[in-house]
Amino acid sequence: MTGDTATFGRSADQGMRLAIEEINAAGGVLGRPLELITEDDRSITEEARTAAQKLLQRDQVVALLGEVASSRSLAAAPEAQRARVPMISPGSTNPKVTEVGDYVFRACFIDPFQGAVMARFAVEDLRGRRLAILFDFKQDYSVGLAEFFRQKARELGAEIVADERYTSGDIDFRPQLTTIRAANPDAVFVPGYYTEVGLIARQAREKGLNVPLLGGDGWDSEKTVEIGGVAVDGYYFSTHYAADSDNPRVQEFVRKFAAKNGATPDAMAALGYDAAGILADALGRAGGTDGAKLRDAIAATSGFDGVTGKISMDEKRNARKDAVV
Repeated sequence: MTGDTATFGRSADQGMRLAIEEINAAGGVLGRPLELITEDDRSITEEARTAAQKLLQRDQVVALLGEVASSRSLAAAPEAQRARVPMISPGSTNPKVTEVGDYVFRACFIDPFQGAVMARFAVEDLRGRRLAILFDFKQDYSVGLAEFFRQKARELGAEIVADERYTSGDIDFRPQLTTIRAANPDAVFVPGYYTEVGLIARQAREKGLNVPLLGGDGWDSEKTVEIGGVAVDGYYFSTHYAADSDNPRVQEFVRKFAAKNGATPDAMAALGYDAAGILADALGRAGGTDGAKLRDAIAATSGFDGVTGKISMDEKRNARKDAVV
């Protein structure tokens, strides 16, 4: 809700609250209303564990919705697993998250898929043969996504001509961008969060690096454009849904969200909405709040009609669904 990636938390929370309001207006689940209790971990990995402990031990919640960022989900997930309380992350795409245990799920696709999508886009759509990578080596999300992009790009016959790194909170990326420009790439993959991406885009333009920058769903925030301005025009990123889709389900969600929050929902809002919907659907099928039964019901989710697509859980508790560029 606050901190470096605050928009992710706020958007997911707004999406969850809209879903729960609709569910409660329709009679709740099993005749009872749902209540959403929110803890702010301030975008700090260590505090995600504490927040999860508070919700599980003090509030005795029947499920956790969150965290959004992979590093923080990895901190919170062991607490949910230990308590045998299901956890559904709306947007944590690193594969390690659900590997924590069988009570941990996600409503989003995973980085091997997302990284492969962007590698194919770079090679097949943009005709890139010389590719560079600039990633945040302190974030599990960024490290994993860079690795999956790297692997797929090479499989497709591309060469990684520069492989640079930065750290969350950095504000000067000129040394890395100078090295990348000298390598003469056709495109640069930057699988970071919006907090740094906008600055990287501006400094890339300043350095005369006039090839497309590519990213993942960590770019999907109004702050990317706010920070990057015109420098991000013409760049590409993978994400979970498109607000301008002509799908009636999407358009209804966008209309209701905008009426309530005064803004167009981003992907994290849509994922928060779907995560709450998946949980409510599973609660109904479980017939109650027993942790084991609820876990089994979430695992059995198949063809859930979400705003981010038709969602089914695979055997590793990852959502099977499409990506949007």
